[in-house]
Amino acid sequence: MTIDTIVRGGTVVTADGTYDADVAIDGETIHAVGEADAFPDAEEVVDASGKLVMPGVVDPHVHVHDPFSADTYESASRAAALGGTTTMIGFAFQRWGGDMGVIDGDDTLLEAIAAARERGEDALIDFSLHGAITEEDPAVLDALADVVADGVTSIKMFSTYDHGLSNGFMHRALEELADLDAVAALHTEDDSVCTMLTERFEAEGRGDPTDYPQSRPDYAEAMAAEDAVRMAQEAGAKYYGVHTSCRKSAEVLDAFRDDGSLVRTETCTHYTTLDDSVYADIGNQAMIAPPIRKPDDIEAMFEHLADGSIDIVSTDHCGYTSESKNVENWWDSTFGANALQTSLPVFHDEAVNERGFSYPFLVRAMCTRPAETFGMPEKGTLDPGTDADVVVFDPDATDTITAADNESIADFTIYEGRDVTGRVERTYVRGELVAADGDVVGDAGHGEFIEREIPDWSP
Repeated sequence: MTIDTIVRGGTVVTADGTYDADVAIDGETIHAVGEADAFPDAEEVVDASGKLVMPGVVDPHVHVHDPFSADTYESASRAAALGGTTTMIGFAFQRWGGDMGVIDGDDTLLEAIAAARERGEDALIDFSLHGAITEEDPAVLDALADVVADGVTSIKMFSTYDHGLSNGFMHRALEELADLDAVAALHTEDDSVCTMLTERFEAEGRGDPTDYPQSRPDYAEAMAAEDAVRMAQEAGAKYYGVHTSCRKSAEVLDAFRDDGSLVRTETCTHYTTLDDSVYADIGNQAMIAPPIRKPDDIEAMFEHLADGSIDIVSTDHCGYTSESKNVENWWDSTFGANALQTSLPVFHDEAVNERGFSYPFLVRAMCTRPAETFGMPEKGTLDPGTDADVVVFDPDATDTITAADNESIADFTIYEGRDVTGRVERTYVRGELVAADGDVVGDAGHGEFIEREIPDWSP
């Protein structure tokens, strides 16, 4: 018997610990973890001496070829592969009216999912979808059972923008999701507060990017989070707090968390590494909602990550070009920034190198916990028999981040010039080498759509 690949001599990192071991890959799965001498011969032996061998990153919050991103699945997944991300969850948006627009042809949620799956056929890495409810059409509630049966076991809703939902309709959706045991993922900012402040700033001519964070204040995020999570608790629905950015909203969600069986939370790499001085430094490039907050909010993110009341670190990746950012007033800018290619090295440098968090913590927050939270038991682990999504990571290599390296359609990065220690050397997706030594080596279309299970959130 001959197997495909042995990754030899590295330090294996799982959610539970680190240990010296070799990893054997055969076909699309992990064959074994242990001593290479006990494995069959391999067609290729990769020397991982001095390197970490970890599960591929699972990013549960990515905008790709949707109303908030110009990236195609091919361009975004190329960036992801270079950054050690092997699975991403994007969005399928129900059609809605308003200024933001939609992708042509996506009329119902089921049709939107089918169209997004088709757009994903050129993906290099594996992907899944959240359904996104954007209109208060009761018909969408009737479709949720079919959506979940199709493997889309999480639904995103917004409390703000022109596609935001009222609390009343959101409550109805949460009741339906509770009956289906699916996950409700909520973007929470109080729309009336944010709209009023934005209109005030427009009237006062406060279009400088440094004014932007005050238009979407931390208390508006916390107010809407409390409404939404309270409704979810009353309905008995699983609640996932999307892109938590500040101490106030993290404390709200923590207060409702109890044992973690119904409430889970993410933050994003930028909320753990950047503060609002970034708006003076790079202007509209950092236009993200919720805004990048104060230094104390960075500390809060790590406090809650440390005690487990924030579970996951995602990117909220959006592929935009500088042209859409180079506007006179911040309210005319696109909202969002790319991060798939840089998230792992940036968060590793901040969390592990600067703050002393462990490597198992890194794997829990970026690999294992996202897979568990969203019903993907074959992902986020190196257990034998699971998907061979493997990253070889050099913890000592240094890099300076620059947009010149972007595989995303984005021609800028909010981390431009940032020096980091830690580099992705090799990325495998289901046993296939897709990125090596800073180059994409896999083929478009290798990625597959993942029909997810109903996740078990038992504590």
